[in-house]
Amino acid sequence: MAGGSFGQALVIDLDVGGGDPLPLSDDVLRRYLGGVGLGTWLLHELSDPAADPLAPEAVLAFVFSPLVGTPLTTSAKFAVVARSPLTGMLTDALASSHFAIAGKLTGHDAIAIRGQCDHPSVLLIDGDGARLIDAGETWGMSAAAAEAHLSAQLGPGWRIASIGPAGEAQVRYATVSHDGRHAGRGGLGAVMGAKRLKAVAVKACTKVPSADPAAVLAAARDLRARSFGPATAKYRELGTLSNLLAFNAINTLPTNNFTTSTFADAPKLAAEELHDLRSVTRNSCASCAIGCEHIYATKDGGSARVEYENVFALGPLCGVSDPDAVLAASVRCDDLGIDTISAGGTIAWAMSCAEAGLLDAPWLRFGDGTALLRALDEIGSGTGIGPLLRQGSRRAAAELGGDAPSHAVHVKGLELPGYEPRTLHAMALGLAVNARGADHNRSGAYEADLSGELDRFDGGDAHVAAAIVTEDRAAVMDSMILCKFLRGVFDDPFEEWAGLLSGVTGWDLDGAELARTAERIVLAKRMFNLRAGWTPEDDWLPPRLVDNPLELSSGRVAELSSARLRAMVDAYHVARGLDPDGLPDPAAYADLQLTAPLPDPAPDPLPDPAPDPHLSPRPKVRS
Repeated sequence: MAGGSFGQALVIDLDVGGGDPLPLSDDVLRRYLGGVGLGTWLLHELSDPAADPLAPEAVLAFVFSPLVGTPLTTSAKFAVVARSPLTGMLTDALASSHFAIAGKLTGHDAIAIRGQCDHPSVLLIDGDGARLIDAGETWGMSAAAAEAHLSAQLGPGWRIASIGPAGEAQVRYATVSHDGRHAGRGGLGAVMGAKRLKAVAVKACTKVPSADPAAVLAAARDLRARSFGPATAKYRELGTLSNLLAFNAINTLPTNNFTTSTFADAPKLAAEELHDLRSVTRNSCASCAIGCEHIYATKDGGSARVEYENVFALGPLCGVSDPDAVLAASVRCDDLGIDTISAGGTIAWAMSCAEAGLLDAPWLRFGDGTALLRALDEIGSGTGIGPLLRQGSRRAAAELGGDAPSHAVHVKGLELPGYEPRTLHAMALGLAVNARGADHNRSGAYEADLSGELDRFDGGDAHVAAAIVTEDRAAVMDSMILCKFLRGVFDDPFEEWAGLLSGVTGWDLDGAELARTAERIVLAKRMFNLRAGWTPEDDWLPPRLVDNPLELSSGRVAELSSARLRAMVDAYHVARGLDPDGLPDPAAYADLQLTAPLPDPAPDPLPDPAPDPHLSPRPKVRS
C-alpha cells in the first residue's frame, strides 16, 4: 500500500449503527488521489445517482488525502461529497481543520455514511470502531455550540464536524462545520440533517507513515518558506476581502442581484476600511503557515470571520452597505449553519421579485440591512417567507412561478459567487460548465481574465483553454488536498505536485500523469451528473447574464451574447472529448474504472424542480 494511505474506507450504515471496511486498491488511490477525486469515485460505487439527496439511501462521504497528517502547509483539509439537495448534481465542499487529521488517523482514507438514524444522533469513530450516541440537547444548537458541548462531554482528542439548526431543518444550502470553518456549498448539512445526524466525532488512534519522510520534511520546509512570499501576501495582510475594491474598480463586483457591476458604497465594506476600524485578530487553519483569516469586531461586542464572498453576498449583492448589518448577517449565517453565497443570492433574488411585484413582501428591499437580517431570521425560523427561501433561488422561483425564474441567478441551482460574467468571459465559461454549478473554487478562470493576457470582454478559444487549465488544476489541488491560496507559489504546478505526492506515497509520479489524473477526476464528476440527470442544457448561464448588455462605469457596454457563450461551451465539450449528448469516448470512460456502465444520454432536459411537497403551493407569497 502506498505511503500516506490506509487502503480502506469505512462505510457506515446508520440504520444499524455499525461500519464495514471497503478496500481501496493502490490503483484506485493513484487514479483518484483522495479528497474530491476519491469522493467522486466512492459516490459512483456506493450510491444511486438518481436517489433523492435527502433520502436515507443517499451517501455522504468525508474524504481525506495522502497529504493529511504530513508537515506540508495547508494539508489539513477534508472533503465532504454527496449529491446536492440544492442542485441534484454531485457536490463537494472542503474545510480546513484538525478534524481532517483526526478523521484520517482513525485508520481510514474516507468515511462514507448512508441510512438514517431513528432519532437525532452523533456518530463516534475511534480505535473502538463506529457507534452512535444520542444527540441530546445539542439538537437545535449552532454547530459551534454543539461542538463545544460534545467536546466537553467526550473529552480530549475528539474532533467534531456538526450541523446547525438549518441542517436539522434541511435548508437546501446548509453547511457542515468544524472549528468555525465550513464545508459550505451545495447543502451538505441538509444531507446530514435528513439522516438525523447532528455530528460526526473522530479521535485519532493510529499513524500513517510517508514513503520518504526525509524528502517530505525537506519539501515541507521549502513550501513553508514559499508560503511567506509575495504570492500570498494579500491574504496575510488583508485577507480575501482585499478583492472588494479591486473588483469594484474593474466593474466585476455584482450588485443588486447582478443588475450592475459596481457598488458606490463599496469603500464602507472594504478591507482597508474595516481593518483599521474593526480588526481584532488574524488566525490560521490547522497546519497552515499563511494565516489568511481575519476576524473583525461586531457591533454587539462579538466577532465575525470575514472573507470576500460573505461580504459580497450579504453586502453589494443585496445592496447593503452598512458594515454592522453585513457582519451581523454573516454571524447569523454561521449560527444557522448556511452557505453565505446561496443565502445572499436567494435573498437578492427575493428582493428582485419584491421590487418587480412578484413577491408580496414590501419590507424586502435592496439596501435595507434590517430587511436582510429579517430574511435570515425567517429562513432560520421557517416563518414568513422563510419556507420559500429555504429552497434556494431556483426552486423558490419555480414555486413562485410567473417571471420569477428570470430573476434567479444560478447555474444548475447553485447561486453565483462574486464575479460578473459579462466582464470576465473565461470565468463565464468556467461557471457555466463546472460540475458543481456556479463556483469559483472549482473553476478559477477569473485568473486568466485578470492576467492581462486575454481580452476579458471577448471570449474565444483562449478563454476555453484557460477555463480547462484552471479546472484541471483545481481538481488536483482539491484531491491532494492543498489550499488554493498556494497556487501562485508553484512555477510548474503539476510537476511540483507530483514531487510532493511521490515523497508521501512512494509512487513514481510525474506531471504528465498528474495532468491525466486531473482530466479523469473532471470526467468522473461529469459522469456522475449525467447519471443523475444532467443534460447539455445545464451547461449554461442564467437569462440575466446572457444577451443582456451591462453598462459599465466607464460608459462602455459589456455583453455576453448567447452565440459567444454557445461557441465557448461547445468548444469546451469538444476539448473534453464529449459528444453533443455529453458522453465521452468509451475508452475514456473505461479509464475511470467504475462499476456502473457508460450511461445513455438523457432523452429530455430536466424540468424545473417541483415545489417542495412539504410546502403548500401558493401563487403569491405574503409576508
